[in-house]
Amino acid sequence: MKFSNSILIHRPTVNVFDYLAHLENLPRWNYAIQETRKISQGPIGVGSVYQQFRTLPKPMEEKLTIKVYESGHHLVVSGGFAYFQGEASYTLDSFGDDTRLTNEIELHAPGALNALAPLSTLGIKSAVAQNLTVLKELLERTGQ
Repeated sequence: MKFSNSILIHRPTVNVFDYLAHLENLPRWNYAIQETRKISQGPIGVGSVYQQFRTLPKPMEEKLTIKVYESGHHLVVSGGFAYFQGEASYTLDSFGDDTRLTNEIELHAPGALNALAPLSTLGIKSAVAQNLTVLKELLERTGQ
């Protein structure tokens, strides 16, 4: 399952990237996440590992790892996403004081769930788009 969403955020790219790269912020803009915390040592970057607690579609614990960290431009996180494993890629392009954020998701389901993955794509894509809208509103409102 693969899809992407884009959104224009009226904040400088550096601010958007810094907020995204702190995965502890995920519960503020993703309604399915209760808590995300860094469990590895050192600064945020490639190899940083996070433990995440999800409430939807059911309570679960997940592990996320930063795979790509290009400050101000590109962030890739891999790990568990509910019933799936995969990657979430965030590419940021600057337009003056605005940022075009493109989020690409690639998910793989284990075993029999893999056959049902295409049926889930539209619903998951829509939920991710809603989360990005919350992120946009949060960043534009708070000026973070």
